[in-house]
Amino acid sequence: MKDWSGVGDAYSASYAALCAGTFSAMREVLGEGNGRSLVDVGAGDGTLAARWAADGWTVTACEPEPTMRAASRRLHPRIETIDGALPTLPFAEGEFDVAIANFVLNHVDSPRSAAAELRRVSRGAVVATVWTLSPSWLWAEITERAGIAPFVGARLSDAEDFERTSDGFGRMLQEAGLPHVAVTEIDWIWNADPDSLWLSVDGGVAGAGALYAGLDQAERQRFRTAFDTVVEERSVRGSLPLEHRAAIAVSAGR
Repeated sequence: MKDWSGVGDAYSASYAALCAGTFSAMREVLGEGNGRSLVDVGAGDGTLAARWAADGWTVTACEPEPTMRAASRRLHPRIETIDGALPTLPFAEGEFDVAIANFVLNHVDSPRSAAAELRRVSRGAVVATVWTLSPSWLWAEITERAGIAPFVGARLSDAEDFERTSDGFGRMLQEAGLPHVAVTEIDWIWNADPDSLWLSVDGGVAGAGALYAGLDQAERQRFRTAFDTVVEERSVRGSLPLEHRAAIAVSAGR
């Protein structure tokens, strides 16, 4: 569990593009929008919501963090962006044709309650994703090279946690009451801009940002040196190719 307060601009400049990498796989399942309604829960800066809107969906972006909402409204003013957080969304039962939660259920206190709420507000499909190979592997290597203790965030209780695999994700959603759950896994390479990656750290995004914020000056210098070394070793034509993997779960409806 991580604190996402105040990171809207830094997230928008860095990980928003990575997290939208699931769009094509989700679109294959849902098809074109053709005016159907969709709520993107935990929409961040609206990057993914904008892609749904461009594909013909009537989109509502729902995001609890104020700086994320501000970024969404600035970057995508035509998309309705409202304040709302799982597990209690400000929508009527069955208000949307589809509910989306992209890399959200791994950041809530009660994944099953949150998943059940997604089902409540959708009269059709629910689509949710989690990392099975997350960006944290890169920062774990950099932290180790820098000789710094790794970041340890708050953990879910055993009763709330779930196995971060395709099978484990699917079981958790079924336990939450979602019917007809099918889970697939996708891999992709994100060609990250090193400067944007560093902005995510300096801006406090995710575990690496939280770790960096708590370091003293000497530790920060070691962390930056380790980062620069990894970039030098692995960059290809100015970009850092990073492997990621996600589980995409679809509940076909009521």
